[in-house]
Amino acid sequence: MIDLHLHFDGSLLPRTVLELAQEQGILLPATEPDELKLFLAAPEECGSLNEYLEKFDLPLQVLQTKEAVRKAMYILVSSLKEQGMLYAEIRFAPQLHTKKGMSQEQVVKAALSGMQEALIGSFFNCKLILCCMRGADNREENLLTVRTAAAFLGRGVAALDLAGAEALYPTEDFADVFGLAKELGVPFTIHAGEADGPESIQAALAFGASRIGHGVRAAEDPELLARLKEQQIPLEMCPSSNVQTKAVATLAEHPVLDFLRRGLKVTINTDNMTVSDTTIEKEFGLLSRELGMTAEERKTLLLNAADAAFLTAEERWRLRDVIEKICC
Repeated sequence: MIDLHLHFDGSLLPRTVLELAQEQGILLPATEPDELKLFLAAPEECGSLNEYLEKFDLPLQVLQTKEAVRKAMYILVSSLKEQGMLYAEIRFAPQLHTKKGMSQEQVVKAALSGMQEALIGSFFNCKLILCCMRGADNREENLLTVRTAAAFLGRGVAALDLAGAEALYPTEDFADVFGLAKELGVPFTIHAGEADGPESIQAALAFGASRIGHGVRAAEDPELLARLKEQQIPLEMCPSSNVQTKAVATLAEHPVLDFLRRGLKVTINTDNMTVSDTTIEKEFGLLSRELGMTAEERKTLLLNAADAAFLTAEERWRLRDVIEKICC
């Protein structure tokens, strides 16, 4: 399995959050993992993307030291390895982890340390994507994230992203951020077409995005769909999350398999394993049971993910080779 759209702070196990809080003397609203899960997982009937994003507050409280970031990343990567995954790209915003004095560079170094320690002796591979954040007063932090990504590109960091409240802060407002990314040669994906409409996806493509995070609202624009198909722009689709954030009303209405059957380059991802209470295997299970995904479509989705990964051509070929061998 491959997961290209997985948020670090949205995928910490409740017991990890509890352990990190106890080590730092941080009081949490619950002291048992099952109780704490209520504060970390979004309800099925979540009101909006903004309500969904509130579930990141507690994890971020405990991820403000080098050791906490290192340890949490080690545990997360280890859990992905235990799931039998082939490859994952874990994304997070370094600027959200600087409240106790760490620099963005120190945050990234700590995350890379935990990731690399967990990968020792494993066939499983993993890369980091650094997120810039939508906001009104964090331009300098975003530009620093771009420069940090450039400094660590090829050393465990694979790309950039733009995350956050899409409807409040339109994609088109971040042209300077992605202009710098292009200047420095950093590839990027952008969350678009989730809480905002097709125009958000169009802006991301105009910036030069290699992939689109979510992209479900491309269904509203036939010309955009044709462009995505023609250019084979990968879509990082996250079915469970999209239902929770009201990007789509119900799973039955999710366009993922319709897009796939039209020839778009669709991939399946978790978004946030804890916030959405899911795994990549669960996501594929939903598509099979609820939407009628075939074994051949499952294989195509996995091959699409291999093709879309921020890896070298040789590394992508190796992923494809494994998928071809293990899929019927």
